[in-house]
Amino acid sequence: MKKLEVFGAAKLKGQIRISGSKNASLPILAATLLSNKKISLANLPRVKDIETMILLLKSLGSIIEDNKKELIIKNTKQAKTFAAYSLVKTMRAGILVLGPLLAKFGKAKVSLPGGCAIGTRPVDIHLQALSKLGVKYKIIQGYVHANAPKGLIGANIKFPKVSVGATENLIIAACLAKGKTTLSNCAIEPEIKDLVNFLINMGCNIKWTAKRTVRIEGVNNLKELDYSVMPDRIEAGTYLIAAALTEGNLKITGIDPKIISTEINILKKVGSKITLRKNEILIQGSKKIKNINIKTSPYPGFPTDLQAQMMVLLCKANKRSHIKEEIFENRFMHVAELNRMGAKISINGNQASIEGNIKFEAAELMATDLRASVSLILAALAAKGKSVINRIYHLDRGYEDIEKKLKKVGAKIKRIN
Repeated sequence: MKKLEVFGAAKLKGQIRISGSKNASLPILAATLLSNKKISLANLPRVKDIETMILLLKSLGSIIEDNKKELIIKNTKQAKTFAAYSLVKTMRAGILVLGPLLAKFGKAKVSLPGGCAIGTRPVDIHLQALSKLGVKYKIIQGYVHANAPKGLIGANIKFPKVSVGATENLIIAACLAKGKTTLSNCAIEPEIKDLVNFLINMGCNIKWTAKRTVRIEGVNNLKELDYSVMPDRIEAGTYLIAAALTEGNLKITGIDPKIISTEINILKKVGSKITLRKNEILIQGSKKIKNINIKTSPYPGFPTDLQAQMMVLLCKANKRSHIKEEIFENRFMHVAELNRMGAKISINGNQASIEGNIKFEAAELMATDLRASVSLILAALAAKGKSVINRIYHLDRGYEDIEKKLKKVGAKIKRIN
């Protein structure tokens, strides 16, 4: 089993270029199933979840050529509609092939998804919405057996709550449905806007008619396409927090500051000096970190995917802070490990109370999910001595070249087998 050794107490200095977005790439890869034309995708991050999605597409019959600069996908012979548990079990995005398979073939058998153990993440919102497009489904032995006897037919659908995955699945499915579909109470994360941009460039007819409402008119023909995926705002946020935590001085490049304005404003409030340029963010961490209360919420709110990293930073604040987790019910699994490093964090339901002014101590640690694993790296960077982080396969699902990028800016970090 691979581990990471991290020697802490260095100030991070230098430049980090942000990779393509994992959370934008996964739905875009799923959406390529709609088309039989050639699609080239650039700026995909080379992380485990992307590898898994590529294997899933291949298992469905996609012909994929990877020349390292771009991924070329051809679906001329793609005719399979079965997404196996063995491929879907490690990532929740596997369920996103359901929409395009139903749109194209009128049937699909897709395993219920896996991923991080951070909450229930029910797919019932996806299934209820798809049923309004004419899909009939049953869940048998962990698989969704779905078919649309008359093909997908446009409808007006209001999501009962904001769901990123359900919004993505339904937008993709509606692109080939007969007639017009209106989706309201949609998630509006930048990754969803990127998916919509990709689909429009491929020839789909999609228009945002209000902040959380999108109208899709089904089409019959799609076009060949070369597309570059947006940068990863969660990766950018993680490195900004790393700079704030270590009194570092980093230039983060390849990211539009507008898509992480909420996170930037919070880092300014806790004391970081931040300068914004076109596709660049300069950050200088402060000696004194101010306390703050935060709650996670759908975009444009503070993202749940940065909650664990932010918690590490607030352990160094001048006074007590609070974080309320309003997206996933099981997303405080990193707290026990942080407390072993000297943090004083108590949990009451979905609220964490974080005492400030603590000194992190190096320790042997266990990662529990993707964002928790990176929060442990951050804490280890701020601790004196050597920490060892186990189960880093979680990390490899979502961060490209993290050791290489951190080493380049002065971190002492290495992978051991």
